[in-house]
Amino acid sequence: MLQKHYRRKEVEVITGLSRTTIYAMMDEGTFPRPIRMGKKAVAWPESVLSEWLKSRAQTVAQ
Repeated sequence: MLQKHYRRKEVEVITGLSRTTIYAMMDEGTFPRPIRMGKKAVAWPESVLSEWLKSRAQTVAQ
């Protein structure tokens, strides 16, 4: 089954995070890194973003 991949601007909308925050969190190891789609293109797999969002929801609920 083919999985949807999201580019950075879509990830910003989905997560509510800014570009700067996404990259800062990636540097801290608290946000997943994208996968390379081409020479200059990267994207986040839908499953990776879903898992990250679920983990954030669990953290907030605790």
